Amino acid sequence: MISRTRRSTTVAALATATLAVGLVGCAGGDGGGDEGGGSGNLEDSYTVATDSSFVPFEFEQDGEHVGFDMDIVNAIADEVGFDVNLEVTNFDGIIPGLQTGSFDIAIAGITITDERKNAVDFTDPYYKSGTRIAVPESNDSVEAIEDLGGLTVASRLGSAPLDYLAENVPDAEALPFEQLDQMYLAVEGGSADALLYDAPNVEYYIQTTDTDLKVVGDLYEAQDYGIAVSQGNEDLVTAMNDALATLIENGTYAEIYEEWFGEQPPWLDELAASADEN
Repeated sequence: MISRTRRSTTVAALATATLAVGLVGCAGGDGGGDEGGGSGNLEDSYTVATDSSFVPFEFEQDGEHVGFDMDIVNAIADEVGFDVNLEVTNFDGIIPGLQTGSFDIAIAGITITDERKNAVDFTDPYYKSGTRIAVPESNDSVEAIEDLGGLTVASRLGSAPLDYLAENVPDAEALPFEQLDQMYLAVEGGSADALLYDAPNVEYYIQTTDTDLKVVGDLYEAQDYGIAVSQGNEDLVTAMNDALATLIENGTYAEIYEEWFGEQPPWLDELAASADEN
């Protein structure tokens, strides 16, 4: 694993029942104060929410939360100059938690969408993704997104692929799960015909587990992942964007990416161009 300064991480599992389910007004978190390190209205530490099962972006290993996202947010925190107080929650509780002020920042493979931008702010993209279909190896009838019509399709509660399924295959029966392992087990066990989810997680699962699932079809719905920030923290977003641009420029981003994905990021120039535009 890449050796770097680790910020303090206090991990607390939060029940989603304690979080607001609907969209509510923004409340201020720890961010936006007048004291603290870095420049502008920055704090010495921020509460950062993540999920615990989005391999290889964030997951628990030997009692520590590790992954691509964890390395990225810690590298950004080092660059900006704040401590990370990590809290773990279910994915569908992240946006409401940012809105109610339970969290200041969230990183969990969060797709930037227009709907989410109405609720929270985002940094520049730090990862380019898409959506994949997976089915049992014995299934030869599903070859494209339109073939999911009339089938039971597993996905993740609150995810962009679940919205994509509703918009593009309205006659499919969506079967959403809070936990990713439940989603995969549903297809492996036969209670779902297929799954539709973020490409890097689907591909990683198939490559690294003893499963009878396979990827079919094209890469659908090009997506950008961003780090979500509670609204009203413009200085923090700016500082994190500057830090991300620095990590891309000095090679740290590529080093972290290669550590987790085994290759150089194929779209590094696109990320750099996006950072320059903003």
